[in-house]
Amino acid sequence: MSLVLQMRSERAGLVAKVQALAKVEAEGGSLSAEQLGQFTQLETQITALTEKIVRAETAERLVAATAVPLTESAQGNNSPPAGRIEGPYTAKPVAGAKMAQMVRLLAAAQGNQHQAAQLAKTGGFGGDIEMALSTVTPGAGGVLVPENFATEVIEALRPTSIMRSMGVISLPLNNGNLTMPRITGNTVVTYIGTETDIPLTGMTFADTKLSSKKAAALVPVSNDLLRMSGVNQRVDQLVANDLTVSMGLSEDLHFIRSDGDGGNSPKGARYWALPQNLINAPDVVGITLEKIDLFLGGMMLRVETANVQMKACGWLMAPRTLRWLQSLRDGNGNKAYPEIEQGMLKGYKVGLSNQIPVNLGDNGDESEIYFVNFADCMIGEDMDLVIDFSKEASYKDANGNMVSTFQRDQTLVRVIAKHDFGPRHVESIVVGIKVKWGAGM
Repeated sequence: MSLVLQMRSERAGLVAKVQALAKVEAEGGSLSAEQLGQFTQLETQITALTEKIVRAETAERLVAATAVPLTESAQGNNSPPAGRIEGPYTAKPVAGAKMAQMVRLLAAAQGNQHQAAQLAKTGGFGGDIEMALSTVTPGAGGVLVPENFATEVIEALRPTSIMRSMGVISLPLNNGNLTMPRITGNTVVTYIGTETDIPLTGMTFADTKLSSKKAAALVPVSNDLLRMSGVNQRVDQLVANDLTVSMGLSEDLHFIRSDGDGGNSPKGARYWALPQNLINAPDVVGITLEKIDLFLGGMMLRVETANVQMKACGWLMAPRTLRWLQSLRDGNGNKAYPEIEQGMLKGYKVGLSNQIPVNLGDNGDESEIYFVNFADCMIGEDMDLVIDFSKEASYKDANGNMVSTFQRDQTLVRVIAKHDFGPRHVESIVVGIKVKWGAGM
């Protein structure tokens, strides 16, 4: 074992002792004078050991950078060895891999952080994974993910969450809250004559207030994957994908159609829209391309006339609706909207989400279409993620059936995130309702 690894192991042991002392006070006890002295002494030792580790790591890097082969031919000095293959030598890092590795280790250790840290050390995981598991503080109901790992996962959500992929702006929540001013009325500019007073006009403002709402996503992970020892890019990719897909679906469910649940969850775009921006779609009976174009154009017009910048506008709809539009033909048999093949509709990007229902209305056959200026929408992020594990819990699958993780040989991972959603200009959201297009497909 190298000197650096020995010192890291020694430091992890000291940190464990500090956490044991801190736990006494956390559970309502008090430290004796001897324990207080021991705490101070351990803190000094950890600081000194950390400084030694930094110096030792620097020395190792310098030695590695200046190392040369013992014997080297003239050809070796001037050209690569015969048969050398040029190209990338390490696999591209998987987005969210570090959190996926934390999940694997903690699940294997059944939530025991110190045991997970030991598994990270012996399994060849990076020093940052071992350090995070050695020093991270338990959160409420689980293990708190370090902020740098949490940020990586949240960034990985961008291609998974439809709302994020459409260009919604992500902002940090300061102490769980964020207030953004928004303009509700513009300054009026007028022309005046000679020796005429300039009329006083001004903008009117309101606030969009975001406050952290707790969202929990359940991720069943196969124990066969968790049994894979050591670093494995393909296993990490699968676990990271499961995490981001589950979190992305949970976000879209709330950011698109949640009514806010009395302030307990984010209010989605559907319930931020103004009443005059809820437009009835033309019925399929007697429908023509002209009526469809007028309807879609009317949705766009409401945003265009709201004095907002059309920076990142786009459509949201259920897959059923898009496939119906894609099947339309004009009088000559040509596709009415050929740009759908490129993911566009009337010049703007289209996002598909199964979180937009197709069973609305009295007969259960209606859906919705959204036209939104996503650059005006914000996601307030609290960067704390908490993960917890269970091998005995049950969950409902997509069909509403109860599944036992023990019976399926799975581990249920619960990810708790805190965020909120809101627009800076409510006029930037237009919703087409009572959309029966494609019903019965």
